[in-house]
This record gives sequence, structure tokens and C-alpha cells, in this order.
Amino acid sequence: MMRRPSCLPALALALALLGPARAPAQAPSAPALSAAQEQRADKLAHGLRCLVCQNQTLAESNAPLAHDMRALIRGQLAEGRTDAQIMRFFEDRYGDFVRYDPPFKPVTWLLWLGPFALLALGFTVLLRTLRRRSGPRAPLTADERERAARFLDTGP
Repeated sequence: MMRRPSCLPALALALALLGPARAPAQAPSAPALSAAQEQRADKLAHGLRCLVCQNQTLAESNAPLAHDMRALIRGQLAEGRTDAQIMRFFEDRYGDFVRYDPPFKPVTWLLWLGPFALLALGFTVLLRTLRRRSGPRAPLTADERERAARFLDTGP
């Protein structure tokens, strides 16, 4: 009877070389803030978009990135930065897309003005269509009158 070689010694050696298992590093907890700073942090979190979810604010999202971004906000508030400085930090890092209310500048003009331009275009097309319909119609030709008469005479 032949015995198979055991894998246990190799496994024990691998575990010894890797060392003890460690828990994954966690993001540092944000410092304690005053009530006014907490309100500012909440306002900022509601004004920034979660980059993972994209249709939720940082305040609404449970994504790990949103948690990290909220911790960054709290950390910067604890350092004494203004709301504008914090928003600028996130804009510099992630672009204007991170804001729920993107600024009005040439890059975002289409975003701001596009819906109004489409509405004006649709209204113009509607007016032209209504004008064409309300205009006088050309009288029927003799051939068209004859076809209509045949159609009406042969009815069911």
C-alpha cells in the first residue's frame, strides 16, 4: 500500500514565512468636531457627489470611498480650513464632476444651458409645425376629386 505525500509540512512552512495574519488597515478616525463643524461637514457632504455611486451625495452613500471622503472633510475642518478651501481641494482632486452644483464656467456651459437650448429648439419646432397646419391648404386637383368620389361611391 502506497501513501501519498502530505501537504501539511509545506503549508506549515508557508504560514511560518508569512508571519501572523494582520487585520486590514483601517482609515484613521476623523477627529471630534464641534456642533457647528458637524453641520458644516454635513452641508459639504451633501454638496459633493459619491464617485462610486454617482447618483448619491457623500452623505447618502455607504461606499468605502464616500466614507473616506467624509473623513477627509472632517479632517480638513479640524485643521481650520474654510468650506471653499475644502470644495477646491475636492475639485482639484476629482474635477468639477464631484460637485452636485457644478460652477458656471465655459467647460460646464453645455451642462447648464443645454436643457434650455433643447427646450427652445423644441418650442420652435412646435410653432413651425402648428403654423404649417393652420395655413391654407391647396384645393384638390380634378384627379384627386375623382379618386375621392370613386372611394366614397364604392363604400361598404
